Amino acid sequence: MAIQKIDHIGIAVESLEVQIPFYRDVLQFEFRGTEVVEEQQVRVAIFRVGGVRIELLEPTNPESPVARFLKKNGAGLHHIAYQSDNIGEDIQSFLAQNIKMIDEEPKSGAHNSRIAFVHPKSSGRVLTELCQISSEK
Repeated sequence: MAIQKIDHIGIAVESLEVQIPFYRDVLQFEFRGTEVVEEQQVRVAIFRVGGVRIELLEPTNPESPVARFLKKNGAGLHHIAYQSDNIGEDIQSFLAQNIKMIDEEPKSGAHNSRIAFVHPKSSGRVLTELCQISSEK
């Protein structure tokens, strides 16, 4: 397995404009800007604290996975992402161990990364993301 470290923590929010000031001004996390991830149908606000990113996730489509999460659970912790140096191998390793994957092939993520989600039924009800950072940053 090629998991390296915690890459980021994703937090579902209704509005980036409402939540950014808390993370930027109150917690004084380093604000790195926003990005739209079309494939995931989210607008992301990125913060850095220590060696970990915090990503606030605002849905861009009312039928997106994050929008459905918000309807079901309300705002809050959405997922934890672990950095992988070979996401393809990790996915295959998980599948070989009968770990249920939401994504059996990597998809596009924020920061030009490749991502795949592990189904919460296989990870103690915690939505878990594998994230491989592109070397083309």
